[in-house]
Amino acid sequence: MDTGSYTGFDIRITEPGICWFEFNEPERLNGMSAAKKRDMVEALTQAQMDNAVRVVVFIGEGRGFCAGDDLKGYNSRPQGDNPLVPPIDHGHDSPIGTYNGLRTISQAVNRKIRELDKLSIAAINGYAIQTGLSLALACDFKIAASSAKLGSATLRFGLLPDEGGQYLVLQHIGLAKTMDFLMNKRIVDADEALELGMLNEVVADEELRDRVNSLATDLANGPQVSMRLLKRSVYMAAELSFDQACDEIASKTAISDHHPDAQEGGASFRERREPIFNAWLHQDK
Repeated sequence: MDTGSYTGFDIRITEPGICWFEFNEPERLNGMSAAKKRDMVEALTQAQMDNAVRVVVFIGEGRGFCAGDDLKGYNSRPQGDNPLVPPIDHGHDSPIGTYNGLRTISQAVNRKIRELDKLSIAAINGYAIQTGLSLALACDFKIAASSAKLGSATLRFGLLPDEGGQYLVLQHIGLAKTMDFLMNKRIVDADEALELGMLNEVVADEELRDRVNSLATDLANGPQVSMRLLKRSVYMAAELSFDQACDEIASKTAISDHHPDAQEGGASFRERREPIFNAWLHQDK
């Protein structure tokens, strides 16, 4: 996939296949524009299709992870010097334009993150508000710095959490807490977000990058085929009956049980050594 600087974020890939999306507009608290979202969707599509990428990480420069949409320049901010996609109309100029803009651009970012077969991590270094919160909650793992602040707070502007935020918050903390969190426009610190169930872990600010890199490395070294199948099964299980979920994972097991990684797992157990998975990825190189 392409690496470098794009519209509002940088991409780099580190061993063993960790793709870092780093938001690079700290002066704007890494607020989102339509152009940035379009570049992100394209970059995530490339990450999905590139075997060199095993794990995707999102992090921000400065005090903000992503403090929501840039209300002053959402449609007017230009693309970066090296955009991944050509400019198009961003919508929001009429009721149907708003519907189109949300479905095609804004909501597409969070859907694309959830559609990734590769595991994703939100490294929440600072403010994660509105769009930033929903992006973080769309990820599979959420690790926050102790100074981070999280909230939807769209009602402070008379707006809705229109990028799927209501679904993602509900999925993490349940109905009663979601109603309180959204209707009372709450912005909480990292420890309270952890207690609510939004986060997997809170670490000291200076430890965030190292901790996320350690987790990403562990995930990247795991059996990628089985992990990607299991990720999809877990999300599907939330929407299926027990019988349907059993049938669904049985069909995926028919793939994973016969993959070379499963053979390596059994051999390493018998030989009392650590498994070395993902030979197929090294062959691809």
